[in-house]
Amino acid sequence: MYKNLYICTMIIKRTIQDELISLMKEYPVVTLTGPRQSGKTTLAKITYPNFIYCNLENPEIRKLAETDANAFFNTFRFPVIIDEIQRVPQLLSYIQTIVDQENENGMFLITASHQSSLDEAISQSLAGRTALLQLLPFSIVELKSFNLNLNRDAQICKGFLPRIYEKKQNSFKAYRNYFQTYIERDLRQMIKLKDLSIFDDFIRLLAGRVGQILNIHSLSNNLGVSSPTITQWLSILEASFIIFRLKPYFENFGKRIIKSSKIYFTDVGLASYLLSIENQEQVHRDPLLGGLFENMVVLEAVKARLNQGLDPNLFFFRDNNGNEVDLIFKTQNSLIPIEIKAAMTFNEKLLKGINYFHNICDKAKDGYLIYSGELSFKSRYYETIHYSKTHEIFS
Repeated sequence: MYKNLYICTMIIKRTIQDELISLMKEYPVVTLTGPRQSGKTTLAKITYPNFIYCNLENPEIRKLAETDANAFFNTFRFPVIIDEIQRVPQLLSYIQTIVDQENENGMFLITASHQSSLDEAISQSLAGRTALLQLLPFSIVELKSFNLNLNRDAQICKGFLPRIYEKKQNSFKAYRNYFQTYIERDLRQMIKLKDLSIFDDFIRLLAGRVGQILNIHSLSNNLGVSSPTITQWLSILEASFIIFRLKPYFENFGKRIIKSSKIYFTDVGLASYLLSIENQEQVHRDPLLGGLFENMVVLEAVKARLNQGLDPNLFFFRDNNGNEVDLIFKTQNSLIPIEIKAAMTFNEKLLKGINYFHNICDKAKDGYLIYSGELSFKSRYYETIHYSKTHEIFS
């Protein structure tokens, strides 16, 4: 019987849990990454309550790991959960030695909240020995599993961080604290800036451009910061799982295709906070509603894939003439065009991108319109679905 995650008095099973259990049977190490407060520690502890647990955020434990790794592993014997492994990445070399010697599966479950500092260490020490999973905050289908059915605007405002639901927090204040205690603290260490005010302006500018083509030159001009610095900051945000870059699909379409990425936040609630949206009544009046809705749906698609232990394989399409498709799902030899619209009423004009893509791409298959309306139906080339059912496309 699988363990479940208890939120308040209700039960929720994280969708990724089955994949975690399966991989722990196949690999000696499973590495679980994702943004802070996405639920990594809770998932690890409740899925494996008999494992020894240690958190490298604890200064005493971290000092032991840094100064005497052998004593550390003598204290925290496998099977063990090691939280925030990026704090002491040199431990991975010792883990390699242990797993090669013991030759068992399910020995180590390690978590990390920052990717770039870990990638090289994992590729050098644990190649072939670890499976990689990425856990993002709750999905809509997970929230619905314990009867939390929020409307569009409430969901965009409230976001998906587990702690907000567990502790019944005011979401705007929760994201304010999240931003100040986690993002600013961690990023201050990585960027090494004494004054983070410019970076604060930068991340708020990004929130105002969710769902838009990334223009580094424009950001540089707006902030008075060099383009290489903007590029570095974007990489740090991406490695910290704060933002997600959606790449364009441009294979075989010639030089007229846009080749810059689009930017989204891994939690739309954080984007809403950065835009000073304090309650759901402000959402539908905000001029960025369309971008925020698209942000939410794109990340639902990403979660649906990651929770199966799969790469997203998601792209967008746009050419220099303004023809675009919000989301392209690449599967086998097919490309599935997906339009994402905040509208609550169906209109054939919403299908413009899908129809255009079918005309220019031989690999185009079917298509979906994801919107806020309740009317669901199938036609020859597309199907309309409510945004809460986004995961069904990828199941």
